[in-house]
Amino acid sequence: MSTEYEISRIQERWLPIWDKLKPFDSSREDDDRPKKYILDMFPYPSGDLHMGHAEAYALGDVVARYWMQRGYNVMHPIGWDAFGLPAENAAIKRGLDPRAWTYENIDQQKSSMRRYACSFDWDRVLQTCDPIYYRWNQWLFLQFYERGLAYRKNSNVNWCPSCQTVLANEQVVQGLCERCDSQVTKKALTQWYFKVTDYADRLLDDLDTLEGAWPSKVLTMQRNWIGRSIGANVDFEIEGREQPVSVFTTRPDTLYGATFMVVAVDSELARELADAAPTDVKAAFEDYLDATKQANDIERLATDREKTGLFLERYASNPLNGERIPIWVSDYVLADYGTGAIMAVPAHDQRDLDFANAMKLPVRVVVQTDEDPIETGIATTGDGVLINSGELNGLGKAEAIEKAIEILEDRKTGIRSKNFRLRDWLISRQRYWGTPIPIIHCEKCGEVPVPLDQLPVELPDSSGLDLQPKGTSPLGAASDWVNVACPKCSGPARRDSDTMDTFVDSSWYFLRFLDPNSEEVAFDVEKAKSWAPVDQYVGGVTHAILHLLYARFFTKVLHDMKLIDFEEPFTRLLNQGMVLMNGAAMSKSRGNLVRLSEQLDEHGVDAIRLTMSFAGPPEDDIDWADVSPAAASKFLARAWRVANDVKSAKEVDPTTGDAEMRKHTHQFLKSFGEAIEGFKFNVGVAKVMELTNALRKAIDTGPGAADPAVREGAEELAKALSLYAPYAAEEMWSVLGHEPSVALAGFRAVDETLLVQSEMVAVVQVNGKLRDKFSVPVDISEDELRELALASEQVQKAIGSSEIKNVIVRAPKLVNIATG
Repeated sequence: MSTEYEISRIQERWLPIWDKLKPFDSSREDDDRPKKYILDMFPYPSGDLHMGHAEAYALGDVVARYWMQRGYNVMHPIGWDAFGLPAENAAIKRGLDPRAWTYENIDQQKSSMRRYACSFDWDRVLQTCDPIYYRWNQWLFLQFYERGLAYRKNSNVNWCPSCQTVLANEQVVQGLCERCDSQVTKKALTQWYFKVTDYADRLLDDLDTLEGAWPSKVLTMQRNWIGRSIGANVDFEIEGREQPVSVFTTRPDTLYGATFMVVAVDSELARELADAAPTDVKAAFEDYLDATKQANDIERLATDREKTGLFLERYASNPLNGERIPIWVSDYVLADYGTGAIMAVPAHDQRDLDFANAMKLPVRVVVQTDEDPIETGIATTGDGVLINSGELNGLGKAEAIEKAIEILEDRKTGIRSKNFRLRDWLISRQRYWGTPIPIIHCEKCGEVPVPLDQLPVELPDSSGLDLQPKGTSPLGAASDWVNVACPKCSGPARRDSDTMDTFVDSSWYFLRFLDPNSEEVAFDVEKAKSWAPVDQYVGGVTHAILHLLYARFFTKVLHDMKLIDFEEPFTRLLNQGMVLMNGAAMSKSRGNLVRLSEQLDEHGVDAIRLTMSFAGPPEDDIDWADVSPAAASKFLARAWRVANDVKSAKEVDPTTGDAEMRKHTHQFLKSFGEAIEGFKFNVGVAKVMELTNALRKAIDTGPGAADPAVREGAEELAKALSLYAPYAAEEMWSVLGHEPSVALAGFRAVDETLLVQSEMVAVVQVNGKLRDKFSVPVDISEDELRELALASEQVQKAIGSSEIKNVIVRAPKLVNIATG
């Protein structure tokens, strides 16, 4: 047995043993332990693991290993989110096949993950770029298509000119492509969508069931993104147009204040109205439309943007008062909001007021408040009494809204309604490295689903294809692949050449882990009943909207298909912060990049994992400049020496050991469990350190290394440390005479009788300064504690000749003496 704590020796010893024993295999049919499903967000294989991965997987592993020690059969799988632009762009840059680049990186990350010693079940592994996986993406697409949840339409979409592909609204960050930071523009294309808006109410309302289990920040972000508004659809008659235009408003009570209508310049309605306008207006419209296309939605909605527009020389009729109001086009209204038209009430909407002032249009106040928007130039949006509003005069806001809707519905010119900020999910991508869309286009038959027995539609070999982004999918040039016979009429047809958004891959992967190699079903329904939903999900807050929203949508659809019996995919959610260096995100360009591989070589896996967990609350960022893996390594050596010093036999009865040491151990077990279940992993490390100190003191100056209570404490220390430092913990467990693995040893049940405190430390302050502290019985009376405090030599010295003005006693913890 070695008498030195040697990091490299310990790591080299245990990894092959764990590989052989498979302690984290969760698929044994004879395992009758209660089940727990712990899942980390799977990584993208864009190189080796980095410091962010090190934090995320260290924290997720604390959770998984804790529940193993609590006696659960924990499923803790791992996979790779392997499709997407980074692989394709890297392949273009290096002249490689995206497959080769992707699988090479997966092999590298897999090797690093094994070294990092996470408790993954390595028999439950998937890669989303494997045909055995994306076959089921295609199967799910066809199920959605059959139910009307997948459809194709022409619309103005977000377009990245650099990536040369479409972006969903959620992938545009402050007007820029989230991948390459290029300015996003608009482009008219025919694209595939998932009808996520059919589930908008449920996606919003069901967030209430996640209160307290998901971070409040994430719930707020999801609620804001879905953005439900309650109001009315109001029909405006357009002169010279047969059909009225429906406009959604949350304030139908302000209809008397609508002095003009604004239509999004890039909407179909604007095109229709402009085409019927005089020639000079039509020409001006084309110029204005071209100018608008250069701006993105973020810029168009900016409050400080100069208001511009064009009068179409067309008029609408106000459905409440019959007033004739002019129709303008402008860029501050978006085409995908409702019908792309709004009723403008400038007195009570700031953007409308700014537009009215710029175009010299009338402003009419219909809600009386203490401010006058005509004088101040600031629209009033609060509550007030209705004025200048006919039958609504004198009513308050809520009552006026109800009355206005009642009038509209009676006249059949409007209806109570709701609107959502959420838009349908655009899933088409004009790139190669993704799941092919399983639809065939036939001139005679139209859209024809690929027969299920022909799935998967596999990607063709990329050799010979030009993967350079050019606005159309590279798959369209793979003639042998794209040209096929129509499954219905056998005539000439073409495959759809777009691929799916990679968020489709990650929207249901948690279910595929239940049986990742099945060729018969996407996931086993019975196993889903047994294991799902995920009990604990761990990952970054960057996925608060995109991934989590889409996964929730998929789950609800699958529930409606009666394939699963739950409606939320992730019961609890934990978000971790970022790993920074000197206050900034790590990058080569900043010169502050810290390589995980180098840190692991220098300090060892356990020290890095322990440092990540001890740095602070998991949701906070970690600045690597402020932490010390070297100190963590020293502590681990100290803990190992405790185990190495234990002299009693492993069969010894701990109840015969030192009472005080046993109290330390069982108080530790209770407080440690509370810390981990409360996601206070740093507090858990602190408790481990306290127990180590108590054991060291017991060995050196207390009952000694042969005391049974010392062995009990050392064994629980090894179990607890296995959450943070699996190599050191396994070595300690072995030193203590046990067979591997410590990960499955199970915490000792807390002896509640040992948690009862008979004494505690009381402190005495004189004029706010600590003067003495001593142990007292926990049931000491206030009079007895006061007497002890005043009898203290240190307290008497501090009081001196001063007069005691007041004595406050809070037995058994505090005595505060004030003198004057």
